[in-house]
Amino acid sequence: MENAMEFARVTAKGQATIPRRIREAAHIREGDMLAFELDSNNRITIKRIESSVDTELAALQETLSEWNSPQDEEAWRDL
Repeated sequence: MENAMEFARVTAKGQATIPRRIREAAHIREGDMLAFELDSNNRITIKRIESSVDTELAALQETLSEWNSPQDEEAWRDL
C-alpha cells in the first residue's frame, strides 16, 4: 500500500466514509468493529477489532449488565 494521504469529510451526524483503498488494505468489512484512540498529539488511530476480541468484549458486557439498573444507579450515585 502506498503511503498517500486519504481524506473523508465528516457529516453533521459525525460520520465519515473510510476510503475504499484503506478498507481493502485493512480488510474492513460491513459489520466489523473498529476501535478509536486519541493520543496526546491529537492523532487518531483506528484499529479493526478481530472477531474473537469482539466476542470476548460482548461476553464481558453481558456479565456487567447485572450492575446496570436504576436501583444500582441510585445506590452508587453519591460515591
